[in-house]
Amino acid sequence: MRLLAILAAVLISVSAARASDDHIGYYHPEITSEETFARVIAAAPPANAAIRSGFVTSITKAQLAAPESPRFVLTEKGDASDKLIIVALDDDVFSTLYRARAVLSQLSSNFRGTDFFIQQDLQVEGTFFDMLQIMQFKSLVITDGETWAHRVNFAPEG
Repeated sequence: MRLLAILAAVLISVSAARASDDHIGYYHPEITSEETFARVIAAAPPANAAIRSGFVTSITKAQLAAPESPRFVLTEKGDASDKLIIVALDDDVFSTLYRARAVLSQLSSNFRGTDFFIQQDLQVEGTFFDMLQIMQFKSLVITDGETWAHRVNFAPEG
């Protein structure tokens, strides 16, 4: 009887964990690695779903305006648009987590030139993760769309 209770408790906790990330199996495969980003380097006014959605829309518009086809897609999910998912569209761009991090680094350099990063004196040390943290995203999942998915959890300020 005790074994049955333990088994039931394990199944409930697995189901609850799975329910908390209903994007697995639809937008990306199972999470294969995870990290927490806790640095807060700039105070910013509270962000909201509209700001986060506008951020993703602006990147998407820039990708679609470029002469070449996008190699990855960004989408925000969650009731408050506070979960960002980046999925590769080909087999090469995110063939490894290291290549995915290189793309994130490139995105970092793009944001360092924005008025906000310059006004906050972040044009040297600011990263894409910092930008997501400032906009109060809860998490980022980056994936090759086939075999792996890496989650970055953003620790809340304070």
